[in-house]
Amino acid sequence: MKLRPGGFSFERFFRRFLPRTLLGRSLLIVLIPLLLLQAEALQIFYGNHLTELSRRLAFGVAGEVAFMTEEIERDPQTRALIIQETSKHLQFTTVFLPGEVLRHLPPPDAPGPVDDDLAAALTMDLQRPFSVDWNARPDLIVIDVQMTDGVMQIEVPRKRLYIGAFYLFLIWLISTSMLLFGIAALFLRTQVRGITRLAEAAEDFGRGRDAGPIKPEGAIEVRRAAHAFNRMQERLRRFLAQRTTMLAGVSHDLRTPLTRLRLALAMLPGLPEGELEAMNGDIEEMEKLIGIYLSFARGEGSELAAPTDLSLLLEDVAVAARRSGAKISCNIPEEITLTMRPESMRRALTNLVDNARRYARHIWLTATPSRHSVRITIDDDGPGIPASRREAVLKPFESDDPGGTGLGMAIARDVIGAHGGNILLLDRPGGGLRVVIELPA
Repeated sequence: MKLRPGGFSFERFFRRFLPRTLLGRSLLIVLIPLLLLQAEALQIFYGNHLTELSRRLAFGVAGEVAFMTEEIERDPQTRALIIQETSKHLQFTTVFLPGEVLRHLPPPDAPGPVDDDLAAALTMDLQRPFSVDWNARPDLIVIDVQMTDGVMQIEVPRKRLYIGAFYLFLIWLISTSMLLFGIAALFLRTQVRGITRLAEAAEDFGRGRDAGPIKPEGAIEVRRAAHAFNRMQERLRRFLAQRTTMLAGVSHDLRTPLTRLRLALAMLPGLPEGELEAMNGDIEEMEKLIGIYLSFARGEGSELAAPTDLSLLLEDVAVAARRSGAKISCNIPEEITLTMRPESMRRALTNLVDNARRYARHIWLTATPSRHSVRITIDDDGPGIPASRREAVLKPFESDDPGGTGLGMAIARDVIGAHGGNILLLDRPGGGLRVVIELPA
């Protein structure tokens, strides 16, 4: 049966109440069968053995009470002797209340089936009005029987109707369940801890917090995953080191011919000054483009993450933008410290501010820390970016500026993503573009 969208779904209903962690779900897998097993054992004991014993004890007491009252009714002269003998042999404490009428008591509410069994047995054996007071005393049950000339009040020890083994069985059932669940919780916690550390190590490595190889622990499968992660981590380190070395050589090889061209232009005789400046400008533009492309290709490079004062870094970016002619206002709290790659983050924020500076007259830079994250907002009063183009401009070589390289926004997104953050392009209230950066604290 298919459910219409928005309709009731059992899967969605149960998922809402399921634990979200692996440890919680593993413990639930252990707890549910354990509870079902113990409930079945309790039902077998309580529903069969306990019920049968309770019925036999109740009918035994009822038979003794019925025999006592019938003997007294048959010969009232023997009342004192019968009361004395039942007190001696049956542990009854009996008082005769002459001329009394049976008082009506509320329905009994004793734990277990014993109250119903005793009432049924007395009804069958006595064949006369009676009442049972279960709350008169903690250790006694008072049975009032209507006689011809009064009320026979019989106090029966409560222990004659209860089975001590039931409470021992119940205590044993609960204690063993708690012991088994505790052992399972300790064992599962140890197993899950290896997975948790593996996830934390992968997250830290992705953010540049390289703490070295992790110690394999837990089950064989978890240890195998930890060994695989350590090998992957080592391969990535080697790859990054080789790429950084290669890019350094490429950078040197590309800039050397440009330097020779610049020197050759300076030594050319008779070249008009305007043409010389134009050709030098072209060489500077080529050097700038080479730097941008290498910066994008290098990515994070070999820079390691370290605790960084984000407030100071944002102030530096704002100062550099003002030197370039930008009008920028800042609202940045003091001493926001995050673990990050400072130069990579500086490059990303500079790219975003420079992008806003090219299109807007005024820029607003805001940082808002919270418990688990820091929100950086870059607002401008420029023309903004249409919603249909926002995802595209974050990709490499996608730019609405004919003179741009299309790499500034892509570099920013890659750097922020590598820090575990996210970047969004939104409409600024009042017009313009709003760039929102979320970084984990």
